[in-house]
Amino acid sequence: MTGVSTGAQDARRRIPRTDALLDDPRIAGAVATAGRARVKDVVVAAQDRARRGELTPEDVTDAVIAELARLGPTATSLRPVINAGGVLLHTNLGRAPLSRAAREAVVAAAGTTDVELDLATGERGRRGAGALEALAAAVPDAGGVHVANNGAAALVLAATALAGGREIVIARGEMVEIGDGFRLPDLLVSTGARLREVGTTNRVHRRDYADAVGPDTGMILKVHPSNFVVSGFTSAVPTAELTGLGVPVVVDIGSGLLAPDPALPDEPDAASALRAGADLVTASGDKLLGGPQAGLLLGTADLVHRLRRHPLARALRVDKLTLAALEATLRGPEPPARAMLHTPVAALRARAEALAAELGVEAVDCTAAVGGGGAPGVELPSAGLALPVAAAAALRAGADPVLARVEHGRCVVDLRSVDPDDDARLAAAIRAVSVP
Repeated sequence: MTGVSTGAQDARRRIPRTDALLDDPRIAGAVATAGRARVKDVVVAAQDRARRGELTPEDVTDAVIAELARLGPTATSLRPVINAGGVLLHTNLGRAPLSRAAREAVVAAAGTTDVELDLATGERGRRGAGALEALAAAVPDAGGVHVANNGAAALVLAATALAGGREIVIARGEMVEIGDGFRLPDLLVSTGARLREVGTTNRVHRRDYADAVGPDTGMILKVHPSNFVVSGFTSAVPTAELTGLGVPVVVDIGSGLLAPDPALPDEPDAASALRAGADLVTASGDKLLGGPQAGLLLGTADLVHRLRRHPLARALRVDKLTLAALEATLRGPEPPARAMLHTPVAALRARAEALAAELGVEAVDCTAAVGGGGAPGVELPSAGLALPVAAAAALRAGADPVLARVEHGRCVVDLRSVDPDDDARLAAAIRAVSVP
């Protein structure tokens, strides 16, 4: 006799029906948060495993519940991760974590809002007026401000409006790669501008810029090499020495530092660049500012107005959630990234020792980094926990994922990049990990 055995057929008949699983109270609750289609996909996948003999029919319900727990309680595949890797602005983790005030602002803005409405008159208002006012107040040296959807977009808008079909004069040593294979020269050329490189990889002088500027020059661009350091026989030209060459000077500071920070003395900031004579400064909002992904443009009033009215500005504009988070970041309490940067190492050691005593592991000194294309080469003294190497993979795979790092033959849980409010979550995640 051929075909499926009677025993196998009987086992398949015992597989719970789809409607019965979806009605199970332990599963039905997930439909309201994760969506019926997503929950049904999990149910069907578990049923298929049972048909292949990978699960017993009696285990299907538990398998569905376990998979829903792993996926999390929402309809998105994005999962919260505790950043214990010691990189404060981790690009793969979305860079700066938003402050509580910014998160609450995002929730408030998620419904219908007055993002582009003047409630007093009922007429159309300036889009994101509150966020723009907050940004202008944070950088009083700027005559005008505008926001695009990321740092690269801010630079593309400037290059298109000022140098489309014309030349951009830029130092050869500032032709950087900005990550994921994207290179600044390619980005700028895509706007229709032509690049006029000056100087050498390690040295450039004012005369190099002066000799290159001509009738076809749209702008001079200075780019902070924010993800690497060149040392030794080097020279660069300060912004103040470029302002008398007759064309707009655009300074891309990258990391979003709005004012000088004693903790990062070599990191350029927007206020200083504007005081030095820059016509326009571009920066990212999700790095050292500690806010959402955004491209900040700060400069002279007429130049910023010109950029804001350029047709490309519409394609690069930010949504209401970004505007809400940006305003709350600027007006609200210190965001987590800034707090992490300035936390005294003694406070980190105290947290590490308390967690180590609670968990029965070793507290260690370690070194953190700023990350996110900011403050290259800057080392931040830190403290954390030492675990077996195998814990790194186990922590990532946990129900509440933790990103740690492996160095010197151990897994290091670095507390400088962990919000103190998450210490209890971190302890629970470590307890849940079973490693030799």
